[in-house]
Amino acid sequence: MEDFKNLKYALYELKGISIAYLPKLAGALFLLIIGLWVISKVNRFTKKQFEKRDLDPSLSPFLRSLVNIGLKILLFITAISMMGVQMSSFVAILGAAGLTIGLSLQGTLANFAGGIVLLILRPFRVGDVVNIKEHSGTVKEIQIFYTVINTFDNKVVYIPNGSVANADMTNITLETTRRNEWKFSIAYGDDVDKAKQFLLKLIKEDQRILKEPEPFVAVHSLGDNAVNLVVRSWSSTQDLWDVYFDMNEKVYKNFPKEGLHIPFPQMDVHLHQPQK
Repeated sequence: MEDFKNLKYALYELKGISIAYLPKLAGALFLLIIGLWVISKVNRFTKKQFEKRDLDPSLSPFLRSLVNIGLKILLFITAISMMGVQMSSFVAILGAAGLTIGLSLQGTLANFAGGIVLLILRPFRVGDVVNIKEHSGTVKEIQIFYTVINTFDNKVVYIPNGSVANADMTNITLETTRRNEWKFSIAYGDDVDKAKQFLLKLIKEDQRILKEPEPFVAVHSLGDNAVNLVVRSWSSTQDLWDVYFDMNEKVYKNFPKEGLHIPFPQMDVHLHQPQK
């Protein structure tokens, strides 16, 4: 009988709590649903505004992610307060939890700080071709925690911003012009002056090669099997590799026509008959 009374009392208390908190819980859930819907609309609106104002593509994803996370945190705190949770206690709990999480997510926080550094210093922008550590490719996006790169063989690489900000990096497309360098070999006995004049002729015939700085052709070294020539010229960054490959092909096809020989490695072998 006593157990029945205790159960009845517990059910009565539960009913009272339910009547008191269910409206608050329902209001908080309604707020979360409406709030998430509004945040999605805000995200779309900010994206359109950034595109309309031609905001730097490097900055747009970072700001949109930051706004999205900030609004969701604010919505969560508001919903908690609607349920009757004392914010002073909640803030204290949140602070302790934040310290614990911060210590366990030091790498993540370093990536966030690295993202801010990248956006402030701007060592590269979206669309630049870069070398970062062992990765080379086109910068697709700079997110809050990661830099996204499309490699030349169309792989997508996510590099933590913390390591990017502290790594040696090369921006290949930052400058509008770049220098090409070739090393061609001719056989010993070939006319060096003729080879140099022919290489300069090929350079002058290519309209993509800039006149200034002036192209350079010289004897680079005397190898074991060949005389090595170095050729240097400047072109626009976008034409760099086309010029490089075309020059290699022209030299291969036309050196023999000019009486110039591309030597092969040679080795002299002397055989001695043993004396009897």
